[in-house]
Amino acid sequence: MTALNKRQMFRQFAGQALRLTLPYFQSDQKWKARLLLAAIVALNLASVYMLVLLNDWNRVFYDALQNKDQPVFWRELGRFTYLAFAFIIIAVYKFYLTQLLEVRWRNWLTGHYMDRWLQHRAFYQLELMRYAQGADSPPDNPDQRIQEDLNLFTGYTVSLSMGLLNAVVTLVSFVGILWALSGAFAFDFNGSSFEIPGFMVWMAVIYCLVGSVLTHYIGRPLIGLNFEQQRREADFRHHLVRVREYSESIALDKGAPVERRHLGQRFGDVLSNYLALIRAQKRLTWFTVGFGQAAVVFPFIVAAPRFFSGAIQLGELMQIASAFGRVQDSLSWFVDNYDRLASWRATTDRLTSFELSLSRLSAGTDASALTDTTGDGFATDGLDILLPQGQELLNGLRWSAAPGDSVLVQGPSGSGKSTLFRVLAGIWPWARGAVQRPADFEQRAMFLPQRPYFPNGSLREALAYPGQASEYGDEALKQALVDALLPQLAGRLDEHNTWGQKLSGGEQQRLAIARALLKRPRWLFADEATSALDEAAEKTLYERLRAMAAAENGALISIAHRPSVAAFHDRVWAIR
Repeated sequence: MTALNKRQMFRQFAGQALRLTLPYFQSDQKWKARLLLAAIVALNLASVYMLVLLNDWNRVFYDALQNKDQPVFWRELGRFTYLAFAFIIIAVYKFYLTQLLEVRWRNWLTGHYMDRWLQHRAFYQLELMRYAQGADSPPDNPDQRIQEDLNLFTGYTVSLSMGLLNAVVTLVSFVGILWALSGAFAFDFNGSSFEIPGFMVWMAVIYCLVGSVLTHYIGRPLIGLNFEQQRREADFRHHLVRVREYSESIALDKGAPVERRHLGQRFGDVLSNYLALIRAQKRLTWFTVGFGQAAVVFPFIVAAPRFFSGAIQLGELMQIASAFGRVQDSLSWFVDNYDRLASWRATTDRLTSFELSLSRLSAGTDASALTDTTGDGFATDGLDILLPQGQELLNGLRWSAAPGDSVLVQGPSGSGKSTLFRVLAGIWPWARGAVQRPADFEQRAMFLPQRPYFPNGSLREALAYPGQASEYGDEALKQALVDALLPQLAGRLDEHNTWGQKLSGGEQQRLAIARALLKRPRWLFADEATSALDEAAEKTLYERLRAMAAAENGALISIAHRPSVAAFHDRVWAIR
C-alpha cells in the first residue's frame, strides 16, 4: 500500500469517527456535554501541571538526601503531602467526570440509534436486505451494535482522546525541562568536533519513534482480528437466543443434539479467532513490555557519565530520569495504546457500516418504486413484486377490496400471498407499480400473522400491544378474551409471563384475534391466522371477525389453505 493510499484511508477513517462523535456534541444536550468535556480537559491539564511540580520536587528532595540536609528533607516531605493531596483530588474528579461523560454520551447515542433503528421499520428493512446479494448488504447483529459497540465506542473515544491530550500536554511541558537538564553531547568524528544540544530529548525521540514503528508492524493484525471477534461473538449469542425462543419446537423435534453441534461450531469459530487474537497480542506484549522495561533504565545509562564525572548531582539525575520518563511516556502513547486503538478501530468500522445502512434507508435509497395513492379501499394496478435478489415473484397484479368486502387470497405455498400482504402494509421494498390504500389505513388497519408477537410482561399489555394497556378497561379486555374463546385467561390480566412461549400455538392465535376484537380495526388482514385452531373454533372466530369488519364498514382479507375458510368470504382471489 502506497503512502498516498494510507493517507486517504486515515482521512476516511478520521471522517467516519468524527461523524459518529459530533452529533452528541451538537445535540440538545450539547452545552452539558461541552461543559463536561471542558472540565475533563481542564483536569487533565491540571494533572500535568502537578507532574511538573512533582518533577521539580524530585530534584530538591534527592539533593537534600545526597547532602544530608535534614531541614530541607522534612520541609520537602511536607510539601509533598499537599502536592500529593492535590494530585489525588484531581485524579478522582478526572475519573468521575470522565465516567459521567461516557455514561451520558452512551445514553444519548443508544437512544439516537434505537430511534433510527425502530423508526420507519428500519429494523425490518435491514433484516430483509441481508438476503440481498452484494457488497452493500447491511451489517449483521444490529442489536450488538447498539448494546455493545456503542458502549465500547464511547469508552474508547473518551479514554483515548483524553490520553492523547494528556500525552501531548505532558510532552510540551517536560520536553523543555529535559532539554535544559540533559546538556549537550560532544564527540569527535573524522578529526572534527561535534556537539548535540538537548541530547536526552533526541534519544527519547529516536527511542520512541523506533518503538512506534515496530509496534505498528507487529500489532497491525489486531485490527482485523478484533473486528472478526466481535462479529463471531455476536453470531454465537444470536444463535443462543434463537434456541431459547424456539425451545419448544426444538424439544419436540429432538433437535438438541443438532443445536449443540451448531452452537459448538459457532463457539469453535469464536475460540479459533480468539486464539489468533491472543497470539497476536502475545507478540505485541513481548515487544511493548520489553520496550517499557528498557525505558526504566535507559535515562540512567545515558546520564550516568555526567553523574559520575560530578557534572550533575543525584537530584538532577533523578529529575532527568523523571523528565525523560514523562517525555518517553508521551512519545510512547501509540506503543502503549496500540491494542486499544485496534479495538477502537474495529468498533468504529462496525458502527460506521451500521450508520451507513440507516442513512441509506432514511434517504430513501432502498425504498420501493411504488406509486401510492389513497381511496375508499385497496387496489393494485400493474403491481410487480420482486424477491430481494431481483427475481420476479408476482407480475402485473390487478386486485381490489372495497368496504364491505370479504376476500380470501389463495395459491400454492411460496406463490407470494404473504408478500402481497407485506406490500399492502408498506414494509416490502422490492415492488413496483401502483397501490391504493384507504385514507385511514395507518390508524384503522391491522394484520394478524400466523405466528403473532407478544411482549414479555402482563397479559393486559400483551393484549393491548402496541397500544397502552391503560387505554382499555378491565371489562373490555376480559370481554375480548371471552369472545376469542379464551375465558380461562380473563382472570389473569395482571399476570406477568413470556406469553409467546407460555401459550400453545392455538392460544396464541386466539389471543391475537382477541387483540383484534378489542381494537376493532376497519381493515383486517389475516394470514393463516386460524391455522392452529380446530374447525369449530375457526368458524366461531371468523364469524365474529367478519361481523366486526362489517360493523366498522371495512373489509376482511384472508390468506388460508383450508378450503373451509372460503365459506366465510364473499369471493376468492387465486394466485397461480
